[in-house]
Amino acid sequence: MPPATSPPALDLTDPDVMAGPACVLVFNASDPSGTGGLSADITAIASVGAHTLPVVTGAYARDTAQIFGYFSIDEEAVSEQARAVLEDVAVQVIKVGFVGSPANLSAVAGVAADYPDTPLVAYMPSLAWWDEQRIDDYLDAFKELVLPQTTVLVGSHSTLWRWLLPDWSTERSPGARDIAHAAYELGVPYTLVTGIALPDQFIDNVLATPHAVVVSEKFERFEAVFSGAGDTLSAALAALLASGSTLAEAATEALCYLDRCLDSGFRPGMGHLVPDRLFWAQTDEDTESDAEVEIDENSAAPHPLNGPL
Repeated sequence: MPPATSPPALDLTDPDVMAGPACVLVFNASDPSGTGGLSADITAIASVGAHTLPVVTGAYARDTAQIFGYFSIDEEAVSEQARAVLEDVAVQVIKVGFVGSPANLSAVAGVAADYPDTPLVAYMPSLAWWDEQRIDDYLDAFKELVLPQTTVLVGSHSTLWRWLLPDWSTERSPGARDIAHAAYELGVPYTLVTGIALPDQFIDNVLATPHAVVVSEKFERFEAVFSGAGDTLSAALAALLASGSTLAEAATEALCYLDRCLDSGFRPGMGHLVPDRLFWAQTDEDTESDAEVEIDENSAAPHPLNGPL
């Protein structure tokens, strides 16, 4: 019997050995229902071919229907998580989801400020479940600390309208460029506005600057509710940018990816439907088309049964 031999040692200076998927640093909350938060980020980013570096900012107490509460991690723990991995791993994009407190937003902003050349994708979900004073404090801190460092802001039309244009008084609802202009004045060059109502039960999703529409993807509205679509979209967008796509390509592909996730969506509990971020791993027998569905305030786009694949 020949003697056992050890495998050859890896040469960690070899670029072929060190090559791998792009890395996305993500600040977000733990979600035990798996509908959004870090669960959505990790699976969506992996699904489109990048690697997640997840920084836990807190934890929801929630099920698939609603959020009952939130437990925040202190800002020092948030900062130390991020800085520990950043000293070891090269990060191509930073994604910011819900981080739970103005103090944590300050920690995130401090980390991002040390990496000014790294694009930052910020997603703003609906915070209607939260205490009104906490919402105001959080949104004010986000404006002051995070938006000036944001490359792309992602959010639903209704959420971004209420936040960025609270004094809008004309009969016409603000368009994507109006919202993008408000974000631009706070330091954001690009805004991806989702769920813009159109005639005949259609919804538009628009990547815009104050001066131009960069991407516009229209889908049909249907009757049901998803949770977690916004985190899914923003995570996919960040991963595609990290992997080398242009912003226009990344936005289009991320919306297409979300479309397929929703098309294969499922209901794991008694609440809302959840995007299947690993739809490509299912066999035809494993997937069933649900009835017509629509996206709620926390979602990014309508479920398009006849949309682009």
